[in-house]
Amino acid sequence: MRLTVIGCGYVGLVTGACLAAAGHEVICTDIDEKRIGQLKAGKVPIYEEHLDEVLQRAVADKKISYTSNAGEAIRAGDVIFICVGTPPKESGEADLSAIDHVARQVATEARSPKLVVEKSTVPALTGVQLQKALAAYSPASGPKFQVASNPEFLREGTAVGDFFHPDRIIVGVEDAASAARLREIYQPILDRKFHCPIHAGGCPKETSGELLVTTINSAELIKHASNSFLALKISYANVISDLCERIGADVEEVTHAMGLDPRIGAQFLQAGLGFGGFCFPKDIQAFIHLAASVGVDFEMLKAAERVNKQRLERFFEKIHRALWVIKGKRVAVLGLAFKANTDDIRFAPALEVIRKLLEDGAIVHASDPEAIARTKPIFPQVVYHEDPYDALKQADAALVCTEWQIFRKLDWELAGQLMARRLVIDGRNLYSPKKMQELGFEYHSFGRV
Repeated sequence: MRLTVIGCGYVGLVTGACLAAAGHEVICTDIDEKRIGQLKAGKVPIYEEHLDEVLQRAVADKKISYTSNAGEAIRAGDVIFICVGTPPKESGEADLSAIDHVARQVATEARSPKLVVEKSTVPALTGVQLQKALAAYSPASGPKFQVASNPEFLREGTAVGDFFHPDRIIVGVEDAASAARLREIYQPILDRKFHCPIHAGGCPKETSGELLVTTINSAELIKHASNSFLALKISYANVISDLCERIGADVEEVTHAMGLDPRIGAQFLQAGLGFGGFCFPKDIQAFIHLAASVGVDFEMLKAAERVNKQRLERFFEKIHRALWVIKGKRVAVLGLAFKANTDDIRFAPALEVIRKLLEDGAIVHASDPEAIARTKPIFPQVVYHEDPYDALKQADAALVCTEWQIFRKLDWELAGQLMARRLVIDGRNLYSPKKMQELGFEYHSFGRV
């Protein structure tokens, strides 16, 4: 099938690459001409594990192409996936101006009927407005459009694997024809008829995720409900960690035991600096705003958001207690991306940590395997190091902000010899307190003694 993907960010590029790997003819477009130029030159503008391999194969098989001409892309596809950004406004409401812009482009540029699919994360009732916009912007004699919702559940860092091996595929539609077309698009994924870059010897034999057909409103709500629930679990674990610190318990012992209950599960019960990235913070805000707009007070989500914001305060309490005076101290920040295995720094806790350190007069040295290039323009005064040991040289403290594997495996005996003071404040609970203390470190983490 001929598919168009509008937006070549983290969601759009993975979606386009993986649909091409599934055998479809995909054309990707973006308003960022520099990004399109990079893609045409064979360069992947974002870091996502396995994505470069999938794109290279798709290009070699002539299954994917790129253009900055949105009209050309819209006319080429039978189905159009909208993968543009929906950032939060100051009120917390999702900014849907990019969706509206795409609707106008599709309505004016299309020459034949199209199925227009929301892939971007949007609040419920956006599909209704998208359908109205397409009708309003279309010429009187123009083609007709169908609208569907197909929310993404891709985790940055494992997005390619998530696309090829989904827990579930949600398609929100209002007619049987749209459901059938989307099922046809995803059938190669369900049947595992694609080259998997993750499992060279063949994919595991467990059953593939189910394709669920819902209404458009339900599909839109499922995305926000899912992300918000996961954010709730993180904030819950962080409140438990605060309680553990007060009474001398160990949060990892508590959450491990909790997670063994299948009704609860262990995932997302990790205490630390809290959640960041582009999804959880904005999705919580949008969900709270949506609920308020229809008269529902989502108080528990407000509490989860409040707890998450307090994590940085808790982290700096630990920093201040340990360092006493921050001004003039050399501090190594380990990790810039909001999570491991991505270069995405949007809403990354590490950026707020750096901002506060600089305000307090610290000399900041930072290391990250992928996110340095994105962070440099924001904080040019920071000294950046590819090698974390270089960042740790003569440091008065090391602050762990991202759970990269390279940081998990650091030789702290060597690091301690390089540092001016053996002080580690671990925002991700990566290390054993007992082991770090045996190595002579003053070690602080969340919810552990």
